Amino acid sequence: MDLQQQLLDKKTTADQIARTVRSGDVLDYGMSINQPDLFDQALADRINELEDVYIRGILTVSPRQVVLADPEQKHVSYDNWHFGTWDRRQFDQHLVSYIPFNFGESPQIYRDYLDIDLLVIKTTPMDRHGYFNFGASNAMVRVACEIAKRVVVETSSSLPLCYGIENAVHISEIDAVIEGDNQPPVELPSAAITDIDRQVADYILAEVDDGACLQIGIGGMPNAVCGALADSSIKDLGVHTEMFVDGMVDLAERGKLSGAKKTSYRGKIAYSFALGSARCYDFIDQNEQCISLPVNETNLPENIARNANVVSINNAMQIDLSGQVCSESAGHAQRTGTGGQLQFVRGAVMSPGGKSFMCLSSQFTRGDKSVSRIVPGVAPGTVVTTPRTDVMYVVSEYGITNLKGKSVAQRAQALIGLAHPDNRDQLHQQAREAGLLNRKYW
Repeated sequence: MDLQQQLLDKKTTADQIARTVRSGDVLDYGMSINQPDLFDQALADRINELEDVYIRGILTVSPRQVVLADPEQKHVSYDNWHFGTWDRRQFDQHLVSYIPFNFGESPQIYRDYLDIDLLVIKTTPMDRHGYFNFGASNAMVRVACEIAKRVVVETSSSLPLCYGIENAVHISEIDAVIEGDNQPPVELPSAAITDIDRQVADYILAEVDDGACLQIGIGGMPNAVCGALADSSIKDLGVHTEMFVDGMVDLAERGKLSGAKKTSYRGKIAYSFALGSARCYDFIDQNEQCISLPVNETNLPENIARNANVVSINNAMQIDLSGQVCSESAGHAQRTGTGGQLQFVRGAVMSPGGKSFMCLSSQFTRGDKSVSRIVPGVAPGTVVTTPRTDVMYVVSEYGITNLKGKSVAQRAQALIGLAHPDNRDQLHQQAREAGLLNRKYW
């Protein structure tokens, strides 16, 4: 059938699709800026007519009206694979639960363990070949399309069109098309870079060689690393990352990202999803240098390690004196998610010449008090994101240490040295009392 005729036959409204949802249905909203807005509002408008509707999403960046419409959760529940600011607030109100996973395993998890009655995702409008592009959110969406009983797209001409692999769905594979409102995608402002971030970046910079292949997370410290690399003499860097961020635009525009030394996707900036400013979205839009990949391709350690000299840079919320890294919860309170941190740590270490860095400021502020991020042991309920056996470099504004090959006593001594001077004596005493230190370090 003619593509335009198929499109005409499948065009509908958000209200019409919302009316097809039945009690007990499992819905999936996809990821981040590709979550639907018109459909979400339409479903919220009739939620009181339904019971036991279950919705999954990942990294929500704008309020989900269907959740807000049912604060008692009598009609709908919403679970999330990775928390953003909005998800954290809803979690604190007992309206959202977290789904633990390693991000790179999500396509297989969807394929083997999950069902979807209705998938509704935001895409670009149909192209002349009949495809709707997933834009900045590839991840596991292609597999979700394959397992869903019904697939509906809500189109937006404001989404970036991203070249890649498994990053589109054909008109013949979908059940309905909602013409969206074309509002600009939500922007995630870059975190301000502090003097602490710059100091951490300087320690890392000394460990990065020409031709390194970068994975950089989000936040002030990773942004500072990008800035330091952009100003350095280091050249021929590559990118193989889960998330494309604004700092990588700086590197590309300064001519640092040739990708010439990469083994997989040589010359390409390989990523699975992007979240940032309009500048970030503009950069990846129809950019031949960029390649959008399903998240198993970017995140599984064996795929990461196909490139030599991988440099993985991630943030930590807390680390204990044995080296356990906590990056996603404060006690039982979920703040972010495991994401791809552990997989990139392992992939970098597997990579010939690879290095993994865990970055943290030595302290954070709670109320009017400064609290150490380096602690004797993990507090009850706090989730260990990266086990101590996997951690390589740890960096604070007070230095850098490589934990590989170090005993618990050696680790404790080294990590105390990365703590704020105000906390070191207490940490040393706590380490002695806990039996973490040999007499040599007393």
